[in-house]
Amino acid sequence: MRVACVGAGVIGGGWAAYFLARGFDVVAWDPAPDAEARLRRVVDAAWPALTELGLDEGADRSRLSVAGSLAEACADAAFVQESAPEDLELKRRLLAELVDATADDVVIASSTSGFPMSDMATEALDPSRLVVGHPFNPPYLIPLVEVVGGTATDPDVVAHAADFYRSIGKSVIEMDREVPGFVANRLQEALWREALHMVANGDATVEQIDASITEGPGLRWPVHGPCLTFHLAGGEGGMAHMLDHFGPSLLAPWTRLDAPELTDELRDAMVKGTGEEAGTRSFADLVAERDRAVIATRRAVENARAPRTG
Repeated sequence: MRVACVGAGVIGGGWAAYFLARGFDVVAWDPAPDAEARLRRVVDAAWPALTELGLDEGADRSRLSVAGSLAEACADAAFVQESAPEDLELKRRLLAELVDATADDVVIASSTSGFPMSDMATEALDPSRLVVGHPFNPPYLIPLVEVVGGTATDPDVVAHAADFYRSIGKSVIEMDREVPGFVANRLQEALWREALHMVANGDATVEQIDASITEGPGLRWPVHGPCLTFHLAGGEGGMAHMLDHFGPSLLAPWTRLDAPELTDELRDAMVKGTGEEAGTRSFADLVAERDRAVIATRRAVENARAPRTG
């Protein structure tokens, strides 16, 4: 299978490295004069980590080629990953060109970090094949991909893209609707903005902010996200007890973000969602799972930070 990577910067290069590690032929295109040299440096830098994670049969950096034109890159490509700069007009022109340059059954996924596909697909003659496949940096290492179509995207294309990413080892969030910034970036941005406020107001230093996450909630998040973490904060009463007991604190001015009204509908949605996520795992099961994960994470981080000798 041949995958075309259009855009060969940090994200595009990371995608190219990952596709190569999965045993695909990868053809890249980027108009920058030094694009090929930069791309090969990114791939070479990523290869040791990919090797440690495990290479698929046929994985070989020699299967990377750089095309001289967009049309050449798209010829015979079975899937296209677009990773151009975050410029809306550029995205619109490029996606329209990609539609024209590819076969009618080729899915074109954009790595955009914030633009809805409905806004980017306005100039494409056939926007039904355009879908967002938003990775997290670096794409060769972080498994998350958020997949969502635009108003004109064929639902089968969304499902196909999600299945493709899953088949190559990615963890996929198949979104139900378009949300600016998607899910992960929205959450990351909220934390980032509050961090900037705290530094600007002298509330905390950069070092204190980073330590507050790496030595605090960040240790729990690899196994339980923020919702399931708060579910455990409610003790055996779970999310229902946590919201009923601590819900009024949402009105306290802890952050610069406005809190939503904790309506009965929102409360019930949170309780129902965490219950579904917990599944058959009891409160004791979840606590034990969290504790094992935190111990493993702490040990892994300590090992990674230890100075290397020899």
